[in-house]
Amino acid sequence: MNKTLTRPRALWGAAVAIAALAISTVTPIASANTYSAPSAPTNVVATASATGIKVRWTRSADVNPAITHYIISAGAGSCPIISRASNPTSVTLPVLAGQTTITPVVQAVNAYGISAAAKANKSFTAASLVGTMIRADLKSVQFLQFSDFHGALEASATSMGAAVMASSFAAERVKNPTTITVSSGDNIGAAPQISSAFEEIPTIEAMNLMKVDASVFGNHEHDRNVAHLAKVIGASEFQWVASNYSTLSGLDSGTKAAKEYTIIERGGLKIGIVGYNTSQTKEQVFPGNLMTPSGKEIVIDPSVETVNKAIKAAKAAGADFVIALVHEGWTENLEGKAEGPLPAIAKEIQGAAIVYGGHSHLTYSSSNPGTVRTAPTLLAQVVNSGTEYTRSAVCFDTSRSKVLGSSVEYVKKADVAVKVGSVSDQFPRGGTPAVERSGENPTGNYTTDVIRAKYKVDFVLTNGGGIRDTLPAKTYTPADKTLKRPATGSTGPYDVTLGDALTVYPFGNSVSTTTITGAGLWKALENGVSNFPTDGRFPQISGFKFTWDSTKAKMSRVVSVTTLDGKAIAADSKEYTIATLDFLVQGGDGYAGTFAPSKSKVRDLLVDVLIDALKADMAAGKVTKMPAADGRIVKVA
Repeated sequence: MNKTLTRPRALWGAAVAIAALAISTVTPIASANTYSAPSAPTNVVATASATGIKVRWTRSADVNPAITHYIISAGAGSCPIISRASNPTSVTLPVLAGQTTITPVVQAVNAYGISAAAKANKSFTAASLVGTMIRADLKSVQFLQFSDFHGALEASATSMGAAVMASSFAAERVKNPTTITVSSGDNIGAAPQISSAFEEIPTIEAMNLMKVDASVFGNHEHDRNVAHLAKVIGASEFQWVASNYSTLSGLDSGTKAAKEYTIIERGGLKIGIVGYNTSQTKEQVFPGNLMTPSGKEIVIDPSVETVNKAIKAAKAAGADFVIALVHEGWTENLEGKAEGPLPAIAKEIQGAAIVYGGHSHLTYSSSNPGTVRTAPTLLAQVVNSGTEYTRSAVCFDTSRSKVLGSSVEYVKKADVAVKVGSVSDQFPRGGTPAVERSGENPTGNYTTDVIRAKYKVDFVLTNGGGIRDTLPAKTYTPADKTLKRPATGSTGPYDVTLGDALTVYPFGNSVSTTTITGAGLWKALENGVSNFPTDGRFPQISGFKFTWDSTKAKMSRVVSVTTLDGKAIAADSKEYTIATLDFLVQGGDGYAGTFAPSKSKVRDLLVDVLIDALKADMAAGKVTKMPAADGRIVKVA
């Protein structure tokens, strides 16, 4: 019998881990006599209904081990739903408040892994879901997780580096503010000199800047004695947890101390976090490193009994649900079973919505099947040294105090550091007053112009506050040091990456095309300049010009609105086609009543429009020229 996706039990080194990752991302062709992860479902069809988005799909091909269930989700801020494989192949995906663009996807799950995501045939916006129930009783919690960072502060050919991870995490939190960031241990130890030579404090400071919320100890946290670990704890702005230690004595510094569990309040929910470190630690660190100042030795329990007690304690203390950080890993898929400590431990953990692993430096994701009454428990772990991180969503039903489902995606260095073009100069942002919030801005001009060209509309209007960085971005540092970036005394052209684009436009807004009357356009512009000079609603435009006077009263500041060739656009009932953002169509930034939501049609993600335009220039061998101000917006006083 053929066996696929296997790992020799002894493969623990970094080099073979990367090789194993490459193999694990290949989904074998399924057949009756082949062990494999599932292939993606097919024919995913989504339709709006009164209670949500109905999603139907065709089952994935049968595999061994058998598919246990399907995950139906829609990205950040969505409510993932789990459907058992024995159920009909259709579910109703709830719609939550704050979702702007919804594209359902379906994934098949077995013990070997989770399939690629099959995208639905249709996307939805708030405008297209006017008659659909918004579920205020459901909440989506986003988790960002990494493991075995080992002080990989500087970017490399494989690692993102701390700066990229920090900026990526910040962008993720914009998409869903109810986000918790965690590590499965081995943040320090076996680290480059930039961390180890300074007692690993640079790594802890980097994790503080990443806004990590909690971490379990790994074996490498004990590479030095307990006194050193206490110093590390004192420098940490996040909580360390260890639920399977016989004592936490000595693991404290001032008011900071390791805990058996912690509870984090976010988005109106209380999320408990417990931790399990590998019992191999004693054999893997210098003798005596587990001795506390009081002379007690920290004994690390290989069972999960104390972890389960910590889960119960966290829930008794008010946690709505709990996740477990486990510093143990998956090692191989062998003859229909997922092998390694992580899958075995996860089966014994009771009451955790997610079990995050680590230690073996490999990529793995699956879930335990659960029961009719309880949702499956998601399992996930990542490759070491900042090569990737997971982005998970948990849907919690507040009315029934129950987890409905969870989903996981992997974010790799390639997802944020791919070159998409080059620009003649750095497109500016900020200043006093901020250029994008007070007048014409090169990024605004360029983006609105490419939107107008793509969708063949009369006008384009976006909000300047949506521009969150320069282009290339100042707050994003690509791992590839061969890319040309702005620096003191340098001149363009400069390379632009996917990470830059996501940093400039991090909100996940989509372009929407609709209609607007002349009166509506004047009203939109009045709203846009009403809070000059600091408000994000200030308009960035294409296809027309306008002048305005800041000395006049609010909502009477616009002096003139004309076409590009100077013809007046009256504040009347004449209709024009316009492209804007779904956020603005629905009244965001005070634009309520200016556009026509019933006539709007969702198009592409704003960031994708920018990326596509940059890529088109790059493919043509062109440098994208930073546009100069052309007088489309003129402040007369």
